[in-house]
Amino acid sequence: MSLLLILLLPFAGSAVAALLPTGARNLESLWSAAVALAVALPLALLYPQVAEGGVVTQRLSWLPGLGVDIVVRLDGFAWMFALLVSGMGALVAVYARYYLSPQDPAARFHSLLLGFMGAMLGVVTAGNLIQLLVFWELTSVFSFLLIGYWFHRKDARRGARMAFTVTAGGGLALLAGLLLLGHIVGSHELDAVLAAGERVRAHPMYPLALGLILLGALTKSAQFPFHFWLPHAMAAPTPVSAYLHSATMVKAGVFLLARLWPVLSGTDAWFWLVGGAGLATLLLGAWVAMFQNDLKGLLAYSTISHLGLVTLLLGLNSPIAAVAAVFHMMNHATFKASLFMAVGIIDHETGTRDMRRLGGLLRAMPFTGILALVACAAMAGVPLLNGFLSKEMFFAEAVFLSAHPFVEIVLPLAATLAGVFAVVYSLRFGHGVFFGPGPARPLPRRPHEPARWMRVPVELLVLACVVVGTLPNLSVAPLLATAARPVVGGTLPDYDLAVWHGFNLPLLMSGVALALGVALYLRFGADLRLRLGPGALLPPAWGGKRLFERALAGVTVLAWRARRLGGTARLQPQLLWMLLIAGAAGLASALAVPLAWGARERVPASPAFVLLWAVAGACALGAAWQAKFHRVAALMMLGMVGLALCLTFAWFSAPDLALTQLAVEVVTVVLFLLGLRWLPRRTAREDPHPRRALRRRARDLVLAVLLGSGLAVLSYALLTREAPLSISPFFLAQALPGGGGRNVVNVMLVDFRAFDTLGEICVLGCVGITVYALLRRFRPPREVIRRPVQQQAPRGEAGAHGDLAPLPRNREAGHGYLEVPAVLVRLLLPLAAVFAAHLFLRGHNAPGGGFVAGLVLAIALIAQYVVGGTRWVEARLTLRPARWIGTGLLLALVTGLGALAFGHPFLTTHTAHFTLPLLGELHLPSATFFDLGVFAVVVGATLLLLTAIAHQSLRVRRRPGDDLGQGDGTAAAAGEGG
Repeated sequence: MSLLLILLLPFAGSAVAALLPTGARNLESLWSAAVALAVALPLALLYPQVAEGGVVTQRLSWLPGLGVDIVVRLDGFAWMFALLVSGMGALVAVYARYYLSPQDPAARFHSLLLGFMGAMLGVVTAGNLIQLLVFWELTSVFSFLLIGYWFHRKDARRGARMAFTVTAGGGLALLAGLLLLGHIVGSHELDAVLAAGERVRAHPMYPLALGLILLGALTKSAQFPFHFWLPHAMAAPTPVSAYLHSATMVKAGVFLLARLWPVLSGTDAWFWLVGGAGLATLLLGAWVAMFQNDLKGLLAYSTISHLGLVTLLLGLNSPIAAVAAVFHMMNHATFKASLFMAVGIIDHETGTRDMRRLGGLLRAMPFTGILALVACAAMAGVPLLNGFLSKEMFFAEAVFLSAHPFVEIVLPLAATLAGVFAVVYSLRFGHGVFFGPGPARPLPRRPHEPARWMRVPVELLVLACVVVGTLPNLSVAPLLATAARPVVGGTLPDYDLAVWHGFNLPLLMSGVALALGVALYLRFGADLRLRLGPGALLPPAWGGKRLFERALAGVTVLAWRARRLGGTARLQPQLLWMLLIAGAAGLASALAVPLAWGARERVPASPAFVLLWAVAGACALGAAWQAKFHRVAALMMLGMVGLALCLTFAWFSAPDLALTQLAVEVVTVVLFLLGLRWLPRRTAREDPHPRRALRRRARDLVLAVLLGSGLAVLSYALLTREAPLSISPFFLAQALPGGGGRNVVNVMLVDFRAFDTLGEICVLGCVGITVYALLRRFRPPREVIRRPVQQQAPRGEAGAHGDLAPLPRNREAGHGYLEVPAVLVRLLLPLAAVFAAHLFLRGHNAPGGGFVAGLVLAIALIAQYVVGGTRWVEARLTLRPARWIGTGLLLALVTGLGALAFGHPFLTTHTAHFTLPLLGELHLPSATFFDLGVFAVVVGATLLLLTAIAHQSLRVRRRPGDDLGQGDGTAAAAGEGG
């Protein structure tokens, strides 16, 4: 199977899972598990190709001009992690079927779970650094959604927000670090980076790149001092916790450290930073885990400790330590996932995870208890289990490390101490929950064994712990060699996975850790928290959570004070400061690079053009003057200025700009008309401070003259210069042969710069949806609402999709009266639709295109709503602007992916020629479909923006029992500000 198909399969499965019926838990779980197995099985079959250091690669051209392609790269280490991600995902999907309640939206859970799987697969199989960054951030997004799955709970929302804030902040540092690493190497390809270790370590910017990359990796894997977010992620459902701790999210950080180990390791900076963070995390996590009363909290801190162990091993600059780190990643995944699932079973069948309420469960849950006890023993490092083998390798590296004398003394002691702590918290879990007397108080549910298939994933994982622990050379040794070879640079060091190595110092350390751990537990037992307490090592006031919350509160207060100091709710001061800053920036640039007239030949002034802008200038002055007396008149004159600008574009041979500007002017006028209705009605009372108002208007006049004159001078200087480095000749020469069209502007937008256009329509769609979401429940201020409800004109209804009521008539004294002939506006719709189609179809070879065609159709549709109201419009049209946006974005994306499917770069245009009867030869570029997506997004976003504002400014029907201040998509009666 294609590697790219394997990578895309979880995302496709996620989209399908989101559409499955919510109540069909069996179907959803079966689908999720089937997708995970469909990824795992082809990966398993690739083992022979990666077993001896082979690399399987598939490349898809993406942005060849920037040297960025989509590369799916699978070596032994990536293969092991990908198999772990997909296999564990299948087990979690089966387990979640029985854990989630019938009331939980299982379709959303499995959709997010598969998306999480796809994001992690993208991280481990990324063949270049840019691609890795994209999937890295996707893991943060999906983990945020999964941790906050039960969004009705405050702890879930706070935990999700904390996890995303910390990991996304680290992701920004990682972005800078990987870009810097690619700059040092001269390529972002992973193969080139892995082969440039000596050059990177010798580069003067190595320390900076290392620090930034470590920030990203350590925050992701919850290493000290960023460890505090992981325990709060336990608000997620237990299947999510099991997956997050065993194969995804937190493993991404240590994966990155191991992935870049051949490039970044081997220096003192690496040793002290990575090793120091790992050692601190190992001890701190194990210490705090001993005092947790929540079972998931105990496992969360134990995960922090074990990840610290992996980080410490990677920081020792030893190839054997790196092999041990890879081995412990594999072992930790099995016993930690099985323990989380066991905790989920206990919580599901007893109704609590509080160890103070649990005890003696082995009698009621014997099979679950035995499985959990074996997994606890593996976590504690008991012989004949997989955790013992990787712990022995860790102890051996701690003992035989050649480093500073202080390190050679402290490291074995710290390793033994961490082993003692691990035994204690493992005993608290195993003995405290399953042995001893039963609970003193009745539990919320009567304990009993779970459903058979809920226990199957735990059984398989515990079986792996036993098989690896007893038969390592027959079971895991080949897989470990395959996974570790790429990490250490291709040549494996000598190591032995035998269960028995004779009596040696590492074995003595294991025995001491087991004995002291048992003794400490027997001495303190249930009173451990009361007698020692977790705050003995780190006071609560200095905990990571408290510091994070204080920092967040401090940033919020600073932002609020800065807004109070430099901001204002009034529009005029905001515009004033914006213009002043822009003018100062322009003046500074003009002083730095003095303006001078170019030698370009001048064109004689045309009387018609001069007259045009004389009229436009008069309209501009009139708009400024009428703004004080009559806003609608000012808006009409401002529209005349826009019309003059349209004619100017046409005068300078830019018909595309002229068409677009004309449509934008119409939309702007409608927007202002709707917005003016928010403003309170002007009264005839005199200004109490006439001199202050006169000074303000004089100031505004001076500022307008200065800025306008500056822009005129700048424009004249640019127009009179030659452009020796102009890119225009390239586009003029390549528009027809390269893009298949004669309209250079449209070809640039939908072909040469299509990626930019895709980003722009994404932004446009997001803006439309955001504005609608913000305004759908917002209400006008009280001073705008003047008329009582019983005096309203005939009313329409406001729906949830942006439907409007008709514009009311207003004959109040001092105000204009505007009535649009409804029949003419209704006749406008078919004509506008035909004209929009004409503009769209001719856009590739003549002025037009999807953007201006979308504006034309949107204007016609909004006019129907304005004059007809919802009851008339809904009887004839069913518009869903959000669906227009979604359909347009999907169509644009599919057009780009279609080029990829044929082996061409993303959004590459191809032109087909057809000969049809009567029509003759028809030329159809693939960019037409991309332009159709632009057209749909523009229509949807424009309708959504205007209807969002109109909801608040137009009168609506008030149903019995409705409150003007509440409801979805309804608005209070508003007066007119014109």
